[in-house]
This record gives sequence, C-alpha cells and structure tokens, in this order.
Amino acid sequence: MTLTDKINRNARKIPNWVIYVLGVVPLGLLVYQTFFGGLGVDPVKAIEHQLGKIGLQLLVASLVITPLSRYARINLIKFRRAIGQLAFVYILLHLLTWLALDIQFLWGEIFKDLTKRPYIIIGMIGFLVMIPLALTSTDKMIRRLGAERWRKLHKLAYVAAVAGVAHYMMLVKAWPLEPILYCVGVAALLFMRLEWRLRKRRPARA
Repeated sequence: MTLTDKINRNARKIPNWVIYVLGVVPLGLLVYQTFFGGLGVDPVKAIEHQLGKIGLQLLVASLVITPLSRYARINLIKFRRAIGQLAFVYILLHLLTWLALDIQFLWGEIFKDLTKRPYIIIGMIGFLVMIPLALTSTDKMIRRLGAERWRKLHKLAYVAAVAGVAHYMMLVKAWPLEPILYCVGVAALLFMRLEWRLRKRRPARA
C-alpha cells in the first residue's frame, strides 16, 4: 500500500466534526491570550489581525484540497466544506472585531474607511463574496441549485482568496515573508486551476 493510499484510508475514518473541533482551537487560544495576556500593547489589533490571518489560512487550505486530489490523488474532499465554513466564521469575527472593538460602530469613520482606504475596500469585497458561499454550503442548497450551478458559484472562493491576500499585503505595507507566501500560494492555485481547464478543453489525441 502506498503512502497516498494510507492517507486516503485514514482520512475516510475521520468524521467531519473533528475538523470543526480542531478549527476552534486557535479561537480558544486567542480567547485565553485575551484574558491572560500575551497579545501585546494593542490587544484589539492583535485579535483583529490574528482572526483575519487564520481565516485567510483556512480559505487557502480549502482551495488546496482540489489540487491535492487531482495531482497527488490525496482525497480530502469531504473536509473542504467544513474548512470553508470555518474560514468564513473567522473572517466574520475579524470584521466584527474591527466594527465593534476597533471602530466601535462609529458609522462616519466606517463609511470613510470604506470609501477612502483601498485595503479595507478590497477586504470588504472579499467578505461579501464569501457570504453566498457560506449560505449555500449545505446539502439542501446543493440540491436546490444543482451541482453544476453550485460548482460555478463556489469558484468565487478564488476571488475571495485573491481579495484576502491583497488586503493582507496592503495592510502590512511591506514585503515580509508570510504575506508573500500567501500571494505565491494563491497564484499557484489559480495557475493550476487554469491549467486544469485548458487540459480538459484539449481535444483527445489518438
């Protein structure tokens, strides 16, 4: 039995609820740090940035699953929906932290940021794109939309990932290694998606 076969066999044994439990562990650690220190001199910004970063990591992880299946034959498709849902939750918490703790629901400041700060505009676009994905991430909605329409709609996850990376890059206003890795990773995922589509369109050769 190959390593790929072992990974696939073990993955089939793992129930989806395990992913949700593991997914809330970073949130639990963040809550612990909030009450017992460890978030630095500006805990609100630290919470806000950490939630956004975890959300972006989970979003990218959900997009990695399809290339793993196509190119490495590692089948983790059953976990993709759970990871995507967790990504939305963390990004929603990131937004709520900004609204409630950072801006404190000062709507004038919020409107000004949403019209004058490009990184906030791009981040909001990424979040809005994820809303229909979250609302249709159930078996009932898949049946209602039909598999083909559902797959087309959920390609918006790539738009959300690009927006998330751009938001992060513009926020840090520098070129540290971590956001560069996200940028390269999302670019690679887009390239693999394009390559796969082109391969499917090529006429079969005798």
